[in-house]
Formats: sequence, structure tokens, C-alpha cells
Amino acid sequence: MKKRILIIEDNDKNRSLEKDLLEMAGFEVLEAMDGAGGISQSQKERPDAIVMDLRLPDMRGDVVAKNLRQEIETSDTPIIFVTASVVKEVLVGNNAIPRTLVLSKPINTRTFAKEISQFMGEAL
Repeated sequence: MKKRILIIEDNDKNRSLEKDLLEMAGFEVLEAMDGAGGISQSQKERPDAIVMDLRLPDMRGDVVAKNLRQEIETSDTPIIFVTASVVKEVLVGNNAIPRTLVLSKPINTRTFAKEISQFMGEAL
């Protein structure tokens, strides 16, 4: 059975590229364009991992992640932030969100799916 990844990204080009790379690696991909949609999708679909931008139109990605960590269904789901603005203080120290990885944009198309698989504990 294919592992499912939810991409939460408002930029169509970024979302499409990430989706293509993950589908070529054998993942089933779900999509949401904002934080609220991502939270709703993740509660309904229970993906195996969530890939999201840190800057979303309705709320910051770290707020979405903290919301997801409070829900039983998504409390342990791996979250991968893909962002051009790596805001370290949001993701380290007292604000650290468990089971998160940060990848910077532009993504490395050769290693993107592999980095996510490794973080999920999957072999590609």
C-alpha cells in the first residue's frame, strides 16, 4: 500500500513540483492550499506525512503544525517544512515542534523525495 503525503502549499508551481517528485517516488499525494484546509484534510485522510510551506495565506505553518500536534490523529505524523525563509527560532528551543524537518527552497529535485522518505523511516 502506498504511503500518503499531504502537501500544504499555496503556490501552484511549488505544489505541482513537490507532488510530481513524490508521485514519481511512489507516494500517493493529497493537496491543500492553506492551513485550515490542511488541518481539515489531515484529520479526514490521516496522511503518513505532511509537507508544508511555513508561510501560508491564512496562518503560519508552525501554527498549523502546533494545531496538528494537539490532535490524536496527527500528534505523531512527520511534518516537513519546505520554506525559502528558514525561521529557525520558530522550530528550535522552547518552540520546537516534535517530529519536524526543515528543507529549504529551492528544493533539490534529486534528493527531495529521498530526504522525506528517510525522515519518515522509509527506504526509497
